[in-house]
Amino acid sequence: MKHIIIGTAGHIDHGKTTLIEAMTGRSTDRLDEEKERGISIELGFTYFDLPSGRRAGIVDVPGHERFVKNMLAGVMGMDIVMLVIAADEGVMPQTKEHLAILNMLGIEKGFIVLTKSDLVEEEWLELVQEDIQEHMQGTFLENSPILPVSSTKGTGIAGVVELIDRLAPEVDDRETDDMPRLPVDRVFSITGFGTIVTGTLLSGTFSQGDEVEIFPKGSLGRIRSLQVHDESTEIAYAGQRVAINIAGLKKDDIDRGDVVAPPHSMKKTLMLDVRLRLIEDLDRAIENRTRLRVYIGSAEVLGRIVILDKEVLNPGEEAFAQLRLEEEVVAKRGDKFIVRFYSPMFTIGGGDILEPNPTKKRRFDSKAIEELRIKAEGRPIDIIERTVLDSSKDFPNIREISKSTAMLEENVRKEIENLAAQDKLISFRLTKDIYVIHMNCFEELRESILGELDRFHDRYPLRMGMAKEEIRSKFLGRANPGVGDRFLDILIEQGAIEQQMENIVLKGFQIEYNELQDDIRDAILRIYMDSAYMPPRMEELLQMLEYGEQDIHEVFNALINSGDIIKLNEELYLHIDHYHRALEALKEYISENKSIAIGEYRDLLDTNRKMALGLLEHFDNLKITVRDGNGRKLVRDG
Repeated sequence: MKHIIIGTAGHIDHGKTTLIEAMTGRSTDRLDEEKERGISIELGFTYFDLPSGRRAGIVDVPGHERFVKNMLAGVMGMDIVMLVIAADEGVMPQTKEHLAILNMLGIEKGFIVLTKSDLVEEEWLELVQEDIQEHMQGTFLENSPILPVSSTKGTGIAGVVELIDRLAPEVDDRETDDMPRLPVDRVFSITGFGTIVTGTLLSGTFSQGDEVEIFPKGSLGRIRSLQVHDESTEIAYAGQRVAINIAGLKKDDIDRGDVVAPPHSMKKTLMLDVRLRLIEDLDRAIENRTRLRVYIGSAEVLGRIVILDKEVLNPGEEAFAQLRLEEEVVAKRGDKFIVRFYSPMFTIGGGDILEPNPTKKRRFDSKAIEELRIKAEGRPIDIIERTVLDSSKDFPNIREISKSTAMLEENVRKEIENLAAQDKLISFRLTKDIYVIHMNCFEELRESILGELDRFHDRYPLRMGMAKEEIRSKFLGRANPGVGDRFLDILIEQGAIEQQMENIVLKGFQIEYNELQDDIRDAILRIYMDSAYMPPRMEELLQMLEYGEQDIHEVFNALINSGDIIKLNEELYLHIDHYHRALEALKEYISENKSIAIGEYRDLLDTNRKMALGLLEHFDNLKITVRDGNGRKLVRDG
């Protein structure tokens, strides 16, 4: 069943609360002060059943200019609005401000209720209706019905209810499969029950027993029970007015303006990228870095506006801007917001949130402005692609993208699959997470790494590539090591690079010696072949060869990288042929004698104890041999 919220708006003392009481039989005034003064200060809530059998929630907002922030907390989430205008006063200042707010918030359905119509003459009533129609021009209420009523006598009330019943089926369904979010507009506690919060569930569903987090504070709790329209329920749906009894939290842990959502599902922020439009009848332009009051959901925070694509913003104009806030908030891309002057307080405009977790932007940056233009026009798949592109060097995973966009992980995953199928990004699984990188960023990183390797090979032709850790640190430092390794694996799978031990080389790279290096290479190999298991130490090798020390080191390291010389430890090196003979001799001896001692191996190779021990420890490290008392035995067939 579709769930709808009806709301009131209008000037103080124009009869909003009395109208609701006439429609429902219940007063929404809760405070003694409200009842004594006859005005609404706080939000009021009730419900009633329409002739079709559908139950509708009603939000009654205060009309006094001092309580506009309370009005804003209640208007978010309204589906149908009744703009209430008293026939004996007509359009008043708060009528205009409330209408501007409703227009900025994108409310699409509503009508005008002309209260106190029994207090004026018929001719005056006609004049007031004509004036109202003029004021509604260019707003969502242009050409909307105007229903004269008398709430005290009941005249016209049935017509109001019938019109709501006709409009209700036209209200768009809320996203019940999206992430649940409830901006808190009221917090209280009841002895024996604990902390209660109320608000309109903007999307998704909440169920009894769900774990929740209070954003942006980060407090965690659990839903003990739920109520919708004063009745207990196990599940609450988007579009309903909901009261949530939260276990594990005190009343002081939650404030109006906080958001109830699943744990770790949203990202708090001090900046918002927005598209802002000023109301047309504003009497001044807005300058860059003007201090404003910002209203998002049920929250009110102070901040400054950075106008990105204009010097100043004139009445009726639209601009891309960045709101830099003084307190943290949470929001979702596409959320509406309202801004008011810091002082004197009156509404100046509103718009859409384009990026809830942006980086700081510079004014008149054409690239940043173009990105915001794409986001302003974007579908969910475009939004996700842009989010991935903006954070690709961090290699975001599905969970992080979900948090940044405030979209369900399941929906993000589907769009990631679609983007991967279009070759717009690369995704890969690592343990239990799926990580992604935009194809533009992938190609950029790929070319950077290949270019670095090409320059390295030119500079050090005898070195078998760059250390894998060095590449990972230089180009993939913002990703965790596992993700960085997977990126390099993809380059290997593409045939762009190869891994040689712990080094990375370009595909097909081979060490090439010049004439001098060739001579040094032959000399070193001859010395290590002739010396068998009594090879020279490095300082001895340097004395034996009549070449430059640096040239000898370069060639010697190249022979190690190519596998012609085997490094046993920092002091001992063997020719590859003698290494293989030593291993075969070891295996043959152990197969006949079950194990081999250091002295036995020394005698077998006709070497000294140091070389025998060095070889055995080397084979231990390779898990070919293992200690067995005073000797070694084979672990496997190396």
